[in-house]
Formats: sequence, structure tokens, C-alpha cells
Amino acid sequence: MKRPISLSLAGTVLAALCFSVPTLAQTCSGGDAWVGDLTPIAAQDWNPARAAHLMERAGFGETPEAVARIAAQDPDKVVRDLVAPQGIDNSQLAAFDESGVFDEGLDPFPPSRPAATELAKEKGEALGVKVKPGGNRRLQPVANRFFYWLRASKLETQRLAYWWANRMVATNRPLEEKMALFWHGHFATSEDKVRDYRKMYKQLQLFQSKGLGDFRELLIGVAQDPAMLAYLDAGVNVKGAPNENFAREIMELFTMGVGNYTEPDIREGARAFTGWNFVGTKFVVNSDKHDGEEKTFLGQRGKFDGVQVIDIILKQPVTAEYMAAKLYRFFVREDITPEMRKKLGEVLRNNKYQVAPLLETMFRSRDFYSSASCGTHIKSPVELVVSTYKKLGSRDIPGVPDFHETTSALGQTLFWPPTVAGWAHGRSWITPGLLIERGNFARDVVFPDIAFVAPDRHPGGDYQILQVSEKTARGLDITSATQSDGKDMMATSNMMADRDEDFNTRFASYRGWQMALQRVKPLPRHTAQLDFSKMVLDSKARVETASDVVDYFLRRMLTVQPPAQTRERLVQFLEKELGTKDVGQAQTYMEESLRMLMHLILSLPEYQLS
Repeated sequence: MKRPISLSLAGTVLAALCFSVPTLAQTCSGGDAWVGDLTPIAAQDWNPARAAHLMERAGFGETPEAVARIAAQDPDKVVRDLVAPQGIDNSQLAAFDESGVFDEGLDPFPPSRPAATELAKEKGEALGVKVKPGGNRRLQPVANRFFYWLRASKLETQRLAYWWANRMVATNRPLEEKMALFWHGHFATSEDKVRDYRKMYKQLQLFQSKGLGDFRELLIGVAQDPAMLAYLDAGVNVKGAPNENFAREIMELFTMGVGNYTEPDIREGARAFTGWNFVGTKFVVNSDKHDGEEKTFLGQRGKFDGVQVIDIILKQPVTAEYMAAKLYRFFVREDITPEMRKKLGEVLRNNKYQVAPLLETMFRSRDFYSSASCGTHIKSPVELVVSTYKKLGSRDIPGVPDFHETTSALGQTLFWPPTVAGWAHGRSWITPGLLIERGNFARDVVFPDIAFVAPDRHPGGDYQILQVSEKTARGLDITSATQSDGKDMMATSNMMADRDEDFNTRFASYRGWQMALQRVKPLPRHTAQLDFSKMVLDSKARVETASDVVDYFLRRMLTVQPPAQTRERLVQFLEKELGTKDVGQAQTYMEESLRMLMHLILSLPEYQLS
């Protein structure tokens, strides 16, 4: 359960909202004159503040020590290493440690529990499980198996998200993971519908390996990706009855934008993708279900297949501009002028849809370091969580607080985007309630919850499963354990009839969770090993007073500095907690006070910006 911010601290945090507009360090911003200017910044313009800004946007932030090393390098080399990181060693990253929850027979997975049990009745077998020849609840093992895979795939997908978040923290190639995050939101698919962690994993690997390369290759890869094919109903896109879902989204969301195609283009495009499907985690083309007849698409006529339709889309001038603008809004700032959109579209088109040259142009430009860009990006929940641990010097994501639970409370759950359009971004991340949740996350980082219950080991708010678990633990039989409490309690006659039913759905749900729990590997549940006193004492900066401490942590954690009044309140707070202004006097007992200070800093409105 999420704990609210303590009232004494919340008052100070929320008071910060009442002050004037936050100030941006002038050493990051090149001022208004640089707005819209794609001229590369000169070496003499490079400094630690700009290095920190670049690493925040092209990655997930860095420690002061890492920023200092990056600032000492040539900016052109820094950007080149980011956009073309193939030569940088990343062997320290561990591969995803799969739990081994998938068994042959689970494919193809039925769309629903009724579909699974009906298949079992018809064929005598489903999901690799044979129907019992006699006795009570002949279909119970099949129903159990259905719910097992739902639970196991969901839990394994959460483990996958945790593994990916750890890569974001520990990678030596931060832009690879940041680009994968961008593509995950752009080509959004959800475990809720895909229901197969293996497909979600394969799609993530596609984003990680192709995200900085050829957009055409990536687009074809996505169109043939089992997760996308499952999510947008490829199985029912067949000759004579085309399904328009993917054809619509590839133009509306993935390449061109609304208003640049017609409804006939959608229908004709859908025909080109007929027969594209998957078996397990492999792409297949069912030639007997593919419509090979002539089609008219975006003004061209021919016997097009899906790849040819993609090539026609990429020839449209609007495609390069649409993609360049979306990348700009993700990495630079929300507003983009028509002139900038056209210029960046030309960069992408002239480089034959290679993504890296476009990003290099943006990251080297004066516009990227202008007053309109620096400190204007609201961090997404994943960016907030990962960058917090990065800046604090962690090399992994701790298990307490839970990453999945935290980001979900903040509005973003990896592998569970809300729609095919992904997440809204920008101001949608910030509401009064979500700002409080961000403060709760900050508190859980510096003061881990001693009453923490691992959500991957517990069914949480599923009351029915908890009820069945409690009753079976008392030795009750299936019927008694699964009968409803209260007004809808079954009569004795119905309970007796229930003993002869083919299966019990409530018990199958309980048993599926139990079976998944036995096989899905638990997440590590350590807390972040943070020593704020050591950070202060080891700092190369001169830190002698409470005021120095506040300035040290503000510089370490914030891109946008708070107003003077807020800073002064933080100094007064720390002095009161320490009982002195002298850090030397307080060094043996200051850890608790520093943790409270960090809770305040990480809860500030300014900390939500990069």
C-alpha cells in the first residue's frame, strides 16, 4: 500500500508551489537567440550543465562525477558515442533470466476461458492437457492451465520490465535504452492483449537492436512482429474479410498522422497485409489467406504486399516530417514550428531514414541547449524513477519499493500502455494527485517501507483469490472454498450440484495463481544502499555548512533550480534538524536529517523537470 507524504514534509513541499517560476541555470541555456538554430554548438560552449542536460535527455541522467568526465570531452565525440554506441562495451549487462514458465501445448493460447473449455469438450484436449475420462470436474485441469498462463505471463512480463529498468540504470549505451523506451510508446502493444511475455521480450529486443538504425527495417520488423500482430488482430486479417486495425494505425500513428490518407487507403492497405500472422514467436505468411490482387494505395496501383505498402508510405514527404517531429517532441521539447519540422524531415529523408544522423543533428544543435529546451521536459514516471537511482549512484533498481507498482501509481507501466497510441506525455504526467504520488516515491527511496509486501508473491486486491486461499488452507473442499459469501451464498442443493460440474472457475483462478507462483522466479527485494552522509563528506565541492549541503544536493539532482525562497526554506529546515549550521559538528548523526532533506528535494516541482 502506498503511504502518503507525512504532513510536516508535505507542507514544505507544497509550499514550493506557491513561489515564483523556477530558475534555469544560465550555463545550460544558450538563451532565446539559440531557439530554432540547428547550428552545432562550439567546443567553447560545452560545459557541465550542458553535458548534464544531454545525458538527461539522451539517457537517464548521470552522477556529478560522470557529468564532469563527459564535460571534459569534445561535445561532437560525446554525441557520436551516444548515437553510434556499437563499439562501447556493454558486457556487464546480464541477459534476461527467464523463469521457464512456457510449455509446449500453450500455443495457440485460446482467447478466453470459455474458448479453452469448449475446445477441450470438442477435442478432448486443450492447452496440452487431456480431459479426464470420468469423475468430478473433468475439465478442471484445463481451466487451471488457462489461468496459470494468464498469471505466469503477467508476472514474467513484470520481471521483464524490472530487468529492462536495470539495463537503463547500468548500461554504458544509454541512448539505446532511451530509444527503446521511445519506440515502446510509439509502437505500443500491451501484455493485457498479447498475453505472452515471450512476444513482448522479442519486441523489446527489436527496439533495442534496431532503434538507432534504419527506420524502414524497424518498421518492417514491427509489422512482422508477433506482439504487434497479436495486438492488432492479424489472425482475422484474411483475403475477402480484411481487418483494418494495423493498416489504419501504421498510417495514423506510426508513420504519417491523421489527414494524410483516405479511408480507401486504409481498406486497400489492409488487403496488402492479409495473411501476415505468427506461429508461437515466429512470423509467417499464410499465402492462401493473402490477397494478391491489384490494389490502389496512396495513388499507386499494383499487386502490393505489406513490405511494398511500407515502401510507398516511406516515399511520402509527410512521413519523414511526422517521424522527425515526434522524435523532436520526445527528446527536445513539446512545441515544434513548421519550419523546424520541415528541416528535420529533410535530415531524416536525406539520410535514407537512418535515425542516428537525425538525433546527432538535434543533440549537437544550439536549439537543443536553448532557453526553450533546457529544463522544460516533464519526466515520465519511468524516467523519474530510473534517473533518481542513476543520479544517486545506484547500479540497479532496488526491489523495495517495487518498480512495477511505483511506475503504475505514477501513470506509466512498462509493457502495459493504455492504448495503441501509447502514453500522452507532457503535462498529463502532472496532476495534484500524481505530484503527491511522486513525493511518495521519493519517501520510499529514502525511507524504505518496513511493512513492504512483494506484489509478485501476493494476489493483492483480488478478494476472491484471497478468500479461496484462506478457505482451502483450512482444509475445505473445492465447492465449500469457492462458494460465495453473503447474499449470493449457494443453497445446499446448488452446492451438491456443483460437485458434479465440469469445472470451477473460481478455483481455477486460485489454482492458476498458485501454479504460476511455483514457477515464476521471485524478484530481488533489496533496498537502495544509499549513504547521503558519505556523499556529502566525499564530495569534491566544499561542503561545510547546511547551506552548502542544500546546494550540493540541488546541483546533484536538479536541472532546474528552485526559487531562492524555496532554497532558503530547505536550508532553514536542515539547520533546524541538525541543530547547527556546521556539517563538521553534525557528521556523526546527520544521515537521518539528510534523508528528510532529500525527500523534500525529490518531491519539489522542479525535480519533475529535465
